Amino acid sequence: MPAILTVDDSRAVRTIIGKQVKELGFDLLEAEDGVQGLEQLAQAQVDLVLLDVTMPNMDGPTMLQKMREGGNQTPVIMLTSESKRSIVAGAMKQGISDYILKPFKPEELRQKVLSVLQGESGADAVVQSEGSAKPSATEPASGPTPAGGKFVDIVLVDDMENVHKKFRSLLPGHVSLNAFTSAQAALGACRERVYRVVVVDTEIPDVNSAVLAQQIRVLQPHAAMVGLVLRTANDVTKEIREQGFDDVLFKPFRSEVVDDFLLRYFDNQDFLQVEDNILKVAPFSGKADKVERFYGRIHGVFPEALEKVAAACYDEVVLDLGTPPLEGDRLPKLVLAVSEKSKELGMSLALVGPPDVSKILGGYTETKDLKVYGNVQEARAGMAA
Repeated sequence: MPAILTVDDSRAVRTIIGKQVKELGFDLLEAEDGVQGLEQLAQAQVDLVLLDVTMPNMDGPTMLQKMREGGNQTPVIMLTSESKRSIVAGAMKQGISDYILKPFKPEELRQKVLSVLQGESGADAVVQSEGSAKPSATEPASGPTPAGGKFVDIVLVDDMENVHKKFRSLLPGHVSLNAFTSAQAALGACRERVYRVVVVDTEIPDVNSAVLAQQIRVLQPHAAMVGLVLRTANDVTKEIREQGFDDVLFKPFRSEVVDDFLLRYFDNQDFLQVEDNILKVAPFSGKADKVERFYGRIHGVFPEALEKVAAACYDEVVLDLGTPPLEGDRLPKLVLAVSEKSKELGMSLALVGPPDVSKILGGYTETKDLKVYGNVQEARAGMAA
C-alpha cells in the first residue's frame, strides 16, 4: 500500500490531507517541518511527499534541496499560496512532480495524488489529453526542459518559426521554452504540461487569438497570458487587455523589452537569495538605465526574506551585497531599509561587501557606523564576538 508523507506546520492542513489520503486507501505519515520530514524519510519507505513551502526550522524548498542532494528522488507535490507561487519555479528545477495552490479543493488534491502515484490514467483528470502535441521545429533548441518535461517556463504560439528562433535567442539558457505554430499543437501541450507564461500572437491566420487564449486559460489557470502584438504607432495595450490578456509583448523583439518581460515574470525570486540567515543580493547585469529597477525589485522582496529568516528564529541576519551598482544613494537607502526592518523583527544585521561598499555607506550619516565585512565567515565571527 502506498505511503504518503505530508509535511506542513498547520495541523488543520495535515488533517484535511490525512482525511483524503486515508479515503484513497493510502498510509499517512506526518511531519511539522522539513527537519521532521527528513527524519521520516530516513526511517520509512515513502511513495509521495506533500510538501508545504513556508514552515519554521526548515522550509519546503530547503527540505527538497536536501532530499535531492542526498539522492532521494521520491516524488514531491508542493503546496503553496498564490503569494509564494514564484518559489515553485526554483522547486521545478529540483524536480517536483506537481504543485497545488492553497486553499485547495479536496478533489484537486485527490486528482494530483493519483496522477503522480498511478499516472494520468489513475486520476479523474479535469482535462484529459487528446494526444501528444507535436512541437515546432524550433522546440529541440528551446533550452533545458525541467524534470520530467512537465514544467516549462514559457509557451509561445506564433505561426512563424522565425519568431520562435528570435525569441529563443533573447532568452537566457535557464528559461525553458516550447514554441508552436498551430493552435491545436499548443492546446495539446497545455493539456500535458504546466506553464508559467503563455505568449500568443494576436494575428494568426484562421485563428481567433482571444478565443485561443481563453481556451488555454482553462487549461493553465495560473499562467500569465501575454498577447504578442506587432509594434505600431498605436497604443494597443488597452485593446489587447480587453480581449482577456494580462499583458502585451511587442514584436519585432527588442532585447531591452524582452529583459523587462523576464524581470516581470521570472527574475524577482532571483534578486535576493535566502540560505539559512544569509541574504545574498544577485549580481547586477545590465545598462545604467536598469539600476533603478534593480534596486526597486530588491526593495520589493527583502521584507518577506527577512520575515522568513525571523520565522526560523535567527537572532542575526547577514546581508551579502556582492558587487552592487554604486551610483547615487540607492545602496545606502537599501541598506538603511534592511537595517530598520531587521531591527523591527528583533534581529541584528551584518553586511558583507567589497571596500567600495564601505566607502559609499561611510558617506551618509544614517549608514556611516555600519560595519562591512569582507566575507560571510568574517561577518558571523564578528557578530558572535
